[in-house]
Amino acid sequence: MNANERSITGFLMVAHWLVHTYELSIPILMTIWLREFSVTAAVLGTVVTVGYAVFGVGALPGGILVDRYGSRRLIVGCLLGMGGAFLLVGLSQTVVTVALALGVWGLAASVYHPAGLALISTGVRDDVRGRAFAYHGMAGNAGIAFGPLATAVLLLAVDWRLVVAVLAVPALIAAVVGLASEFDETAAVQVADGGRDASTSRSLASFVADSRRVFAGGFLLVFLLVMGNGLYYRGVLTFLPELLDGFLTSQLGPVDLQSIGLTGPVAAEFDLAKYLYVGLLTVGIGGQYVGGRLSDRIRPERGVAAMLVALSLLALAFVPAARASLATLLAVSVGLGIALFGMQPLVQATIAKYSPPDARGLSFGYTYLGIFGVGSLGATIAGWILTYASVGTLFVVLAGLAGSACLLATILGTRDGPSLAVDVDS
Repeated sequence: MNANERSITGFLMVAHWLVHTYELSIPILMTIWLREFSVTAAVLGTVVTVGYAVFGVGALPGGILVDRYGSRRLIVGCLLGMGGAFLLVGLSQTVVTVALALGVWGLAASVYHPAGLALISTGVRDDVRGRAFAYHGMAGNAGIAFGPLATAVLLLAVDWRLVVAVLAVPALIAAVVGLASEFDETAAVQVADGGRDASTSRSLASFVADSRRVFAGGFLLVFLLVMGNGLYYRGVLTFLPELLDGFLTSQLGPVDLQSIGLTGPVAAEFDLAKYLYVGLLTVGIGGQYVGGRLSDRIRPERGVAAMLVALSLLALAFVPAARASLATLLAVSVGLGIALFGMQPLVQATIAKYSPPDARGLSFGYTYLGIFGVGSLGATIAGWILTYASVGTLFVVLAGLAGSACLLATILGTRDGPSLAVDVDS
């Protein structure tokens, strides 16, 4: 990587880390909110869907703004908005105001993925782009692990309202630092007239024309398969801390916290399942790296299909393995963490392959509309299944989602001919 590429990658690693720090701290906080607001899993699943849905739906207009104004300003605004939203979460007194605050967070966070991934695809050369996607993904997974870990540890000592206020601070600092960063956003592609022309993206006709170009070739199949993946992702992660708690209790029984030196308020807030959840998310860092390196060596759509096969099998095996023994529970959790996050850089490389370079923001906007917008319904689906059906039913549904997405990826991987979108290195 050259200096420009290192600057881009470093800036995005910090921002990506923070986006997912907030995203995955929410399931940990949900274990508190279930008691604090006396609501069912179905109601709370619907509440958090508000924030997660806006997180995804906002990616499409975010992608349009990226192609018009560039990535840096949008990412700085994203950081400021996320920090402010978590301050609002800490001030919430009802589950309704929590939903509104999470909606603000989702709106701010929604622009990140189209902005950040478009920046990698236009600012980092093709021969090192997979590595940049891998580092970017690893940083996101560090946030995915750090958010729940920091939240769980802070909850041992202070009230949840103060916890979310503390979590808001890093984003506000990063926004200030981001304003001072310098790099060329389009160093790896040729852009007409040396940069973006804001006037070309202003009209509805231009948006429709650009969308038609984006969906040419194989992108439609990519869009459909990422929706299935998004439903799986949100469906499995949202209530996983609660599910792991039930499985651990059945395996270990009540844990004598005094025997390990935990007493008083610390013991009251200690939850072993939260730390297993953090461990599952942490191993995803390795999965991100493997997926990123694979995207440089094989056709990424075929790698996506392989990961989806693994996710489907893991969903079918999860409940039996979790109930069999502690060792099998740990093993299936590790496998889920690796496969769930290992496919992300492969998906991102597939998007870059099947989209035009001058509409990457719009392409990633559509992608994250599917992953996080439509995918946000996974939280609602999971909440209702857990309330009115069973844990086993939930994982069978998840297996079906991954299997359907795998079929689409397989069709895409058997297509002949090169992508319609070709990058030109500078």
